[in-house]
Amino acid sequence: MKRSRTTATAAGVSAAVLLLLTGCDVPGVYRPARPATGGPYTFYVSPEGDDENDGLSPEKPWRTLEHANGVRFQPGDRLRLEGGERFRGDITLEKGEAGNSTKPVVIESYGTGRATIAPRGTSGITVHNTGGVQIRNVSLVGDRKALREAGGIAFRNSLPGARRLDHVRVSNVEVRGFQNGISVGAEKDAAGGYSDVRISDVSVHHNLEGGLVFHGPEFDADRPAYAHEGIRIERVKAYSNMGDPESGSRNTGSGIALGSVRDAKVMRSVAHDNGAKSAADAQEGPEGIWAYDSTQVVLENNKSYRNRTGSRVDGGGFGLDNNVSSSVMQYNLAYGNDGPGFLVYSGQATGAHKNNVVRFNMSWDDARKLPEYGGIVAYGSRLTDLDIYHNTVVMRTEDLASAEGLNRPPALRLRDGMRGVRVHSNIFATDGGPLVQAQSSYRPGTLRLRGNVYYSTGRWSLEWGTRGFAALDDWRTTSRQELLDGDPTGSSDDPCLRALVAPVTDEAGPRNLVPRCEDEVSVGLGPEASGVDVGPVDYFGNRVPQSPTAGAAQTLR
Repeated sequence: MKRSRTTATAAGVSAAVLLLLTGCDVPGVYRPARPATGGPYTFYVSPEGDDENDGLSPEKPWRTLEHANGVRFQPGDRLRLEGGERFRGDITLEKGEAGNSTKPVVIESYGTGRATIAPRGTSGITVHNTGGVQIRNVSLVGDRKALREAGGIAFRNSLPGARRLDHVRVSNVEVRGFQNGISVGAEKDAAGGYSDVRISDVSVHHNLEGGLVFHGPEFDADRPAYAHEGIRIERVKAYSNMGDPESGSRNTGSGIALGSVRDAKVMRSVAHDNGAKSAADAQEGPEGIWAYDSTQVVLENNKSYRNRTGSRVDGGGFGLDNNVSSSVMQYNLAYGNDGPGFLVYSGQATGAHKNNVVRFNMSWDDARKLPEYGGIVAYGSRLTDLDIYHNTVVMRTEDLASAEGLNRPPALRLRDGMRGVRVHSNIFATDGGPLVQAQSSYRPGTLRLRGNVYYSTGRWSLEWGTRGFAALDDWRTTSRQELLDGDPTGSSDDPCLRALVAPVTDEAGPRNLVPRCEDEVSVGLGPEASGVDVGPVDYFGNRVPQSPTAGAAQTLR
């Protein structure tokens, strides 16, 4: 007998109820991944798991990241991926998820080795408009599309107003194959970014545009504001981030770049072999480790070497770029870079580039491609109150000049646009190239040099404005530089540096930049004469004596 429509519907409902009562699933019925109450919970994901499991133990893990993304994470929750395994897909935390500083949400591996997250053309981990997140002991590998369009780990704050999102930790992580390895950003209309950020023991390499980058809204010098605050970056390796050959409108290919940050430190990190494929027509180039539109930044105890540029700009080791204030580069080593070892530059006439210090650093054979730079370079529009002291710079360029017919880069290059610049107690050494190249004949009221060592194994050369000098005494008499209360300062004596003859190597490099004279080396200016606090220690961490010698090393351990 043919049943009526009403009878059939009732039968269907009864069948559905029976199925539910017997514990079977009905297709299309939503089953939340996280229990509705209780917690915090730890969730497990394994290729041997099943998304029908509860995911609450290593014995009953989920199988896919797609299922894990159904969790609305709450403070204290953990997502653990089986170590040594590869997971296709991505993880996203949105507003209202994640945790706080005392109960963060944690994404990590369990078992042996790191789990690998391999997204399909997207970011591997996205944290959007939320904080209280820790990411540790995982690897992220991008595909061809992700290399052009996505960040490996991307933190984004687009919330209106100036609220910063608190507590970010990223540690023991490897990221490669993305547009940017790790990026922390505030969107255009958001004045606030992230605070209390710690990134440590991370490797970011073979990404397209950058290894580790911070960015924020456009800088306003009349109302300076900084998106991110309280940043600590330690033991990060950023290398072979090659740059985008098709991006001529902006810089790409940097190792570590800090934009729109306040109170940031980069310590014991390494940037090398970045930027080689950056655009040939780019007006801005990459750097190893640098900051812009920021304040209270410290770059300390880092190495930056063999960084490249595809164009005729930048490609250096370290930099304090546009609109940086109250910042320090100290105890760093730069060598073999295409551009300057250390760059202090202001290309914008905002007056916001001020009160910066470059001290106790070492530069060895930098400006290999671009002789228009040098070991240490300072210039720019309305750049004020810069101190450069107790650095050691060795420039050996005779081979470059003879092989390529290039002008030889100086140990120190100074250009117009600055005032209140003090350069003292440094060692500048070359193999015949210019020791200093100054664009103009600066008077001591604008730019002052005192107590420096100027030594060359070849012809002694210093260029001051339109004039060249072949002896320290002649330049001193003409320029009125290297004088203290009318008495001569500075020296052209040999500082006895092995770096003038030894090959550049990472391990021996700093030791080869230590003076090894049997007689006493030249004494720099003491704190009273220099008018600055030189700090407690030298490049190697040795205590700075009351009468310090010139250069970055005071005594050899």
